[in-house]
Amino acid sequence: MWTNKNRARYDRSKLRYPSDLTDFEWKLVEPLIPPGKRGGGKRTVVMREVVNGLMYILSTGCQWRAIPKDLPPKSSVYGYFDLWTYDGTLDRIHHALYEQCREQDQRNSSPTAAIIDSQSVKSAEKGGSASIRRVTMRARRSRARSGIFSLIH
Repeated sequence: MWTNKNRARYDRSKLRYPSDLTDFEWKLVEPLIPPGKRGGGKRTVVMREVVNGLMYILSTGCQWRAIPKDLPPKSSVYGYFDLWTYDGTLDRIHHALYEQCREQDQRNSSPTAAIIDSQSVKSAEKGGSASIRRVTMRARRSRARSGIFSLIH
């Protein structure tokens, strides 16, 4: 259900990188960014560019040291990533954008049902990945002792 209005909101043709925020997206994210700390020096970095840097890293999977030079330095982008992960800002941004996307699709802002497959239930019953590893290691050892396990491939 794409209208011309939606296409204009998400037009990425004029952006430097496909991961950069459009003006519409920035208007959604900007109020969720915490203000600078009181005292000390003023922020010298443009927060929209920091978010663009984070989006670039997340969308490309590149290394921190490979951030393009026209984005803020890796130390700034990583510093905000670390801070916002710790204080929950990234979770709040994600949640707000998630709700916005669901509402645009004319769905409830939070899901009313969940699907759990049988494999997830089996993993949870055993206690997660750590105990799965122990169980499989135990099974390998017992096969090796019983002579069923062979080193010849």
